[in-house]
Amino acid sequence: MQDVVMAVGTRKGLFLGRRRGGAWELDGPHFRAQAIYSVGIDTRGAVPRVLAGGDSAHWGPSVFHSDDLGGTWEEPRRQPVKYPKDTGTSLERVWQLQPAGAEAPGVVYAGTEPGGLFRSADGGETFELVRSLWDHPTREKWEPGGGGLAVHTVVTDPRAAEAVTVAVSAGGVYRTLDGGASWAPSNSGVQVVFQPEKYPEFGQCVHKVARDAVDPDRLYLQNHWGVYRSDDAGATWTDIGAGLPSDFGFAVAAHPSRGDTAYLFPITADADRVPAENRCRVYRTSDAGATWEPLSAGLPEEDHYGTVLRDALCTDDADPAGVYFGNRNGEVFASADEGESWQQLAAHLPDVLCVRAAAV
Repeated sequence: MQDVVMAVGTRKGLFLGRRRGGAWELDGPHFRAQAIYSVGIDTRGAVPRVLAGGDSAHWGPSVFHSDDLGGTWEEPRRQPVKYPKDTGTSLERVWQLQPAGAEAPGVVYAGTEPGGLFRSADGGETFELVRSLWDHPTREKWEPGGGGLAVHTVVTDPRAAEAVTVAVSAGGVYRTLDGGASWAPSNSGVQVVFQPEKYPEFGQCVHKVARDAVDPDRLYLQNHWGVYRSDDAGATWTDIGAGLPSDFGFAVAAHPSRGDTAYLFPITADADRVPAENRCRVYRTSDAGATWEPLSAGLPEEDHYGTVLRDALCTDDADPAGVYFGNRNGEVFASADEGESWQQLAAHLPDVLCVRAAAV
């Protein structure tokens, strides 16, 4: 069984888990009393780099990194993510830290509130605002979701460093095919249930997007009501929510190596944000959304009320693949067999905001 590192960002610090030979160890909190809204694990270099987006009530938001799996942490002397003065705004929070793939060595993206995308070319030590998205003519019409106006998802394309997809709450999905020189809304077929116009060009409250492991043109999308699949890199979307107990939710994660396979955690409703049917279950599709199956072996069987947020469900890149999730009850669960069975790794943590894991 491969060694794995797991990072769990909570409302009051970062917890790190290590799996060695099948046994897990958990330590923390790092960044005590800081809310950790985003974590990235970059395995492209000689040693893994863990990136953490912290939010201190006293010092404000920043990005930290560790090259020894949390033994020590570094923060750049100058604020790594900072809005230029001419934007007339300031950083509220880093919602996403996403290392690009092998096609873009050293590149890390940061998605932020208030609705901005930043790019780093030095592994996440310094970032520059992607002005073309910030200056997009539709941006002034984006409305904040329940958590704020945030670029919360960044999906890169393994075939081309120039192709990047982002999701904005509540602005919808945007794509660039030219390295960020231009961006276009990519929301055809995605519904907005809370607006008079149900299928607008932009303005969807997209909660998360994940790319298929085998077909780079296939994407999975969890919306504010609605689960969708795209087979053309986001140009159009098809509803695949049939068979789920609810198509409301926050998180979606793709299997790291098997095509047509993705995971969701359905939530009852936007007005009742608890697990669907009060059951702690992950749902998996193995046929690109044609059917869904509940995965619950080893998960709590009694009524359960732990909500899984948009970045609190993930997979690692081990073989067989691991699947992980944390919830707002402070519980963390892991599966070492692609979701077939689960074990609880932690309980009574602070509110879990994000979970990331990688083989090391």
